[in-house]
Amino acid sequence: MKKIVVMSLVLSISSLNAQTEETKKDSKKNIFKDAGDAAKMVLGKQKLYGGQVTSALNTFKEVERNSPDNGVVLYYIGYCQLELKQIDKAKQTLIKSIGTTNNFKPESNVLLGKIYMMEENYDKAIDLFKTYTSSVNFEKEVKEEAELFLQQCNNAVILKASAVNVEVLNLGVGINSIYDDKNPCITADGSKLVFTSRRPESTNSEVDVEGDQKYFEDIYLAQMDSATKSFLKAGAVSGAINTKAHDACTSISADGKQIFIYKNDLKDKESRGGDVFVSKISNGKWRTPDPIGKPISSSYWEGGACISPDGKKYFFTSERPGGAGRSDIWMVERKNKKEWGKPINLSEINTPYDEAGMFLAPDGKTLFFCSNGPRSMGSYDVFKSVYENNKWSEPINLGFPINSSAKEGQLTISADAKTAYISSDRKGSIGENDIYKIDLKDYAILEKDGKKKVSNGLSILKGTVRDGYEGYGLPEIEILLTDASGANLGSTMTNENGEYFFTLKGGKYTISIKKKGFKDISETIDLKASTDDTVTLEKGFLLKK
Repeated sequence: MKKIVVMSLVLSISSLNAQTEETKKDSKKNIFKDAGDAAKMVLGKQKLYGGQVTSALNTFKEVERNSPDNGVVLYYIGYCQLELKQIDKAKQTLIKSIGTTNNFKPESNVLLGKIYMMEENYDKAIDLFKTYTSSVNFEKEVKEEAELFLQQCNNAVILKASAVNVEVLNLGVGINSIYDDKNPCITADGSKLVFTSRRPESTNSEVDVEGDQKYFEDIYLAQMDSATKSFLKAGAVSGAINTKAHDACTSISADGKQIFIYKNDLKDKESRGGDVFVSKISNGKWRTPDPIGKPISSSYWEGGACISPDGKKYFFTSERPGGAGRSDIWMVERKNKKEWGKPINLSEINTPYDEAGMFLAPDGKTLFFCSNGPRSMGSYDVFKSVYENNKWSEPINLGFPINSSAKEGQLTISADAKTAYISSDRKGSIGENDIYKIDLKDYAILEKDGKKKVSNGLSILKGTVRDGYEGYGLPEIEILLTDASGANLGSTMTNENGEYFFTLKGGKYTISIKKKGFKDISETIDLKASTDDTVTLEKGFLLKK
């Protein structure tokens, strides 16, 4: 059965399961003189594990009036405050909880350690995690989580000491808001930025009353100002993409013609519980999203998808059986014009933890993704893996300051590899998650050692293949690309409007187009490269009989 997922800064599911078992144990203890308070604690826990965090907090605070120094009560208050991102309040509550001798709850060490970890106070965080893992009164699942946090803290110390040479800049109020802004996705030429926001579109915007009481997710778009090289103020995407339920952008195709969307609407059977949809642009407006369909969609939860620049591969996240952990990254490849192959689990990449937020770079072989496993420096970090010699390389953590002790969302880069964008709820954000720009001019993110060889960027070749007599675009035309030696460099298919799109290094190439009933086309082009901007060559073709 599919589950409803709203991404937020929460402790792992294993922790929740552990605390559910602990709730049963607490209920057997006579730790409250007032039977009414004992009943309220049970009610508060039910609310908490049911997602009604604010209501649970209010219930626990009612109990606190009669038991101000009760460690269990203080633990649950701190837990709720942390869930609600009331970090300072949670910190003070948990410090008080640890200082009490009345019904002290050891798990308070783990929650407070997590806060110190978020504040990059790694020494204190490590001490608290070690205190819990060495105690005799531990919950198995919570101990495993504390050990994970301990490993992440050790990673953070090492990665901060060897920071990569980049500058991370908040994109400011033109893009970000006091609400949650995440999942930045850009076109290959860097001209469009789409992202997900939980800001209200109007005073009538609805909130997710069945979930976290926040505004529903919508998709926003910002255009690049070619003169200033900065994005204009973002606005809700035009057309029929956004609904009254959750609509989250997971990627945009390299040519900017398709947006892949995570939808979750209890009232819509096609998206109930979370599924991937795709919207295509027509006459400047985005069409009503359609389900992406099989073989990506299944009876299990799918959280997002992206398509390779040549349109021949999909990468997507799913919790279907056969994976390494909970949310895994899968790939499916086009067999022919009409059929897709069987989804393949990327076993070299996936872990027993969660993988999410994938983006395939314009080079068609470098996959960026997020993971919250033991190689992270806190919560979700961004990693990269390169497809070489018919396999994916061992994932590499992109390092500090691209990653932090906070939660990083997906990363996307432009074709010239000079700029990347990432979402994060790190310190200094305007709201919750914010979108940040990463200046890569001194760091070759696509190279193993981070050092530029000659040029780390790519150029763009695009255009339309049309009927030479009727003038309309011809869909599903295969375009082959070879180099000067005749070696095949790849191919792509025109879309429903006859448009094609390549990202390539600068150089001379031969384009070959064949369609039954039309004369073959073979033409050599000279695609320039630039160290300043992404070069775009637009080349149209007319097929004649």
